[in-house]
Amino acid sequence: MVCISKQIIKGSIDINMRMVPMSKAIVLINTDVGAEEEVFNQLLKVPGVTEVYIVYGVYDVVALVSAKTQDELREIIVRHIRRMPKVRSTTTMMVVEESKKS
Repeated sequence: MVCISKQIIKGSIDINMRMVPMSKAIVLINTDVGAEEEVFNQLLKVPGVTEVYIVYGVYDVVALVSAKTQDELREIIVRHIRRMPKVRSTTTMMVVEESKKS
């Protein structure tokens, strides 16, 4: 028998063990044809980008982005990701609740 427990994550813990809410988003990215790997590597250098995937389907690349505030999150997406060379379009999904298997 396998038991899976779920932990609801609403933020992170600061140095004083206080809960700090985090703003997170999943950014779906369309790139120029053949530019997936280049955009993937550029995204790895962007502060706040925590995970990057090259995918098949409607989108070419998926990035997970975290920031302390929604304003900071918007700044990362608008100024860094959307203005990146060879990014044609993005769709952003704001995370409202998160659960991880432990």
